[in-house]
Amino acid sequence: MNRSFAILRAMAHRPSGAIGLALVLCHLVLAVISPWIVPFDYKEMNALQTLTGPSSEHWLGTDHLGRDVLTRVLLGGREALVITGIATPIALLWGGLLGVYLGLRGGWADEITLRLVDAFLALPGILPLLVLITVFGSGGEVLMPTLAFFFGIPVIRVARAAAHEVVARDFIAAARARGHRPVDIVRRELLPNVTDVLLVEGAMRWSWMLLGFSALSFLGFGVSPPRPDWGLMVSDARVYMSLAPWGVIAPVVALSSLIIGINLTADALAKTLGLDQSRAAVV
Repeated sequence: MNRSFAILRAMAHRPSGAIGLALVLCHLVLAVISPWIVPFDYKEMNALQTLTGPSSEHWLGTDHLGRDVLTRVLLGGREALVITGIATPIALLWGGLLGVYLGLRGGWADEITLRLVDAFLALPGILPLLVLITVFGSGGEVLMPTLAFFFGIPVIRVARAAAHEVVARDFIAAARARGHRPVDIVRRELLPNVTDVLLVEGAMRWSWMLLGFSALSFLGFGVSPPRPDWGLMVSDARVYMSLAPWGVIAPVVALSSLIIGINLTADALAKTLGLDQSRAAVV
């Protein structure tokens, strides 16, 4: 716990870390309190006030159904943050553990798994997601494990590469000589030495998972109407871009600020831990 606070303090003293942490914290706080501070019901429609511009009543205008854009933007990140906030640690956990174990074991299992990972990474990123969601549905109970599975696959490569650097050290040879089981070596020797790499990788995967979730909503496979979501808002409002650009600009700015905040935080974390982010986030 003391080390975590020390890392956060060191990150906050970096300009990128201070800005990134502030943006992420702002979005998290808004996600929690937004149901109590929004000016309107997100489902409330007004046929007499469609595509109106910003005003004292509707600060960011209204959409094509007369719904308040500010209300929907404030609420639009809640489901994305919840689903990706749970799916990201799951992806990091299973992908990291498997990658570390393969880095220690080597042999045919490592080679076969790596070829399967390479085959998956050769596919367009969103294609396998669309296939599974089309078959099983787009509810949160499907989106969460689906995102956790597919975004955990690239983590295998990162964890495996980090483990290879540790496996070559003398204390791993000593642990093997003492007859320690592979599971014990992974738990006691490898994981403590690759945790920093996995933390940075997890921060990067979170931002990519948010983008993937928003892309699915934009395509109609994520959040279902009338629930607000930034990707869905952009999809609905893009037709009226020339008449009411605020309907697109507002959710794009909200999503972009969150992604920028996470990336700045990941960059500050990597520098604080003495890691090269470009190495820690190998795709």
